[in-house]
Amino acid sequence: MRTVVCEAFGPPASLREVDIERPVPGRREVLARVEATGIGFVDGLTIQGKYQVKPSLPHYPGSEFAGTVEAIGDDVTGFAPGDAVFGTANGALADYVCTGTGRCHRTPAGLGAAQAASLYTNYLTAVFGLRDRGHLRSGETLLVLGAAGGVGTAAIAVAKAMGARVIGAASTPDKRATAEAAGADATVDYSRDDWRDALRAVTPEGLNVVYDPVGGDVAEPAFRSLAPGGRFLVVGFASGTIPRLPLNLALLKRSAVVGVDWGGEVRARPGMNAELAATLIEWIEEDRLRVAPVTERPASEYVRALEDQLAGRILGKLVLAR
Repeated sequence: MRTVVCEAFGPPASLREVDIERPVPGRREVLARVEATGIGFVDGLTIQGKYQVKPSLPHYPGSEFAGTVEAIGDDVTGFAPGDAVFGTANGALADYVCTGTGRCHRTPAGLGAAQAASLYTNYLTAVFGLRDRGHLRSGETLLVLGAAGGVGTAAIAVAKAMGARVIGAASTPDKRATAEAAGADATVDYSRDDWRDALRAVTPEGLNVVYDPVGGDVAEPAFRSLAPGGRFLVVGFASGTIPRLPLNLALLKRSAVVGVDWGGEVRARPGMNAELAATLIEWIEEDRLRVAPVTERPASEYVRALEDQLAGRILGKLVLAR
């Protein structure tokens, strides 16, 4: 089968495609034919050796996929050849992947492979973050920073499914249009120095929840815009800078700064992920949650696609279709 390999840390152009043997599923694994691979910003950092966890080399990039079950291990129940699935697996930029049954789930009925490949990391993080960590309630107002990326559009979609009013913050007209296409009720341009004024005009009563995968300079203005009792969700630092927040405001506003480490929570409580996935699938199949549009590229264009991802030229989740 064909797969992409990283033999030395470097830019996307240093990757190459090679032939390797098709994997054989273990007793509790499924073998899936990959139809689409979800790509995140982390994938581009990892191949350059810039991510906080460096993989051993050779490294096979890609970790999110959607496809069809081809074969199952002897002890597998709940899956059968022909089932449409989405999940996570090492080396998902390949024709086939093997993964454990706890790391893949059936694709919601009626959802295509490209959108299914966008679900695993970003949407499960959003359900965990907004529902379990942020306690977002119907009718509350949520601000999503970095609202045009895969993380941001997933948060918008999940928040709308929960009945929230959503404001998306992004830096260009195209990005703000992407946030609106994902379901945002309003958008603000957070590249402007006075963007807090624009935010105040949209929600003079303040924010109930902030979903921040960006960090950097935009975090503090968002934190200052919380209403009393608000929750600031720390999801990541795509800007590359960890912000400093005035914690006296947490005291004065009775607000909370809450970490959203979905991966760490899953490692601590492995069974939790099945419940998150079941909730997500149910919301999609009930038409309560509308999966956000994705940017789809042919898998053969993986170098250019990763370059565009790192340069911030991708709108929504990047998906490579085979």
